[in-house]
Amino acid sequence: MGIKLDMVGIVVEDMKRALDFYRLLGLNVPESMNGEAHVEVDDGGVRFAFDTVEVAESVYGEWKPASGHRVELAFLCGSRQALDSLFEDIVKQGYVIHRDPWDAAWGQRYAIVVDPDGNLISLFAS
Repeated sequence: MGIKLDMVGIVVEDMKRALDFYRLLGLNVPESMNGEAHVEVDDGGVRFAFDTVEVAESVYGEWKPASGHRVELAFLCGSRQALDSLFEDIVKQGYVIHRDPWDAAWGQRYAIVVDPDGNLISLFAS
C-alpha cells in the first residue's frame, strides 16, 4: 500500500464559527457538531478535521498559533459566477477578505478570503 493524502486538520479557536465558515464553502457539517471538540467531515475522498485548541494541545503536547501563510486550501467553484456569488455571501457574513475576485493571468477567476482562524483560503473557477 502506498501513501495517500487522507485528511487535512485545522485547529480552531471557536468551533461553531469555523464550521459556519466552511459550511459556506460547501462542507456538509451537521449543526449538531457545533459544540464538539473534534469534528471530521468527508468531502469526496479527503477528510477535513477540525480540532479545538485544547484537543491540539492534548495531541501535540503544546500548541502555538502559526504565523504567516504555510498551507493553501483552495476550493474549486463551479463557475466564475458561482465564485462571485460565494464571495458576496462571505462578505455579507462579515468574514475577512484578503483579496477581492480578479481574473488571474493564468486564466482562472480567483479570490482569497480568511477563515476565522487566520488561514488564507483560495476560491477559484476556470
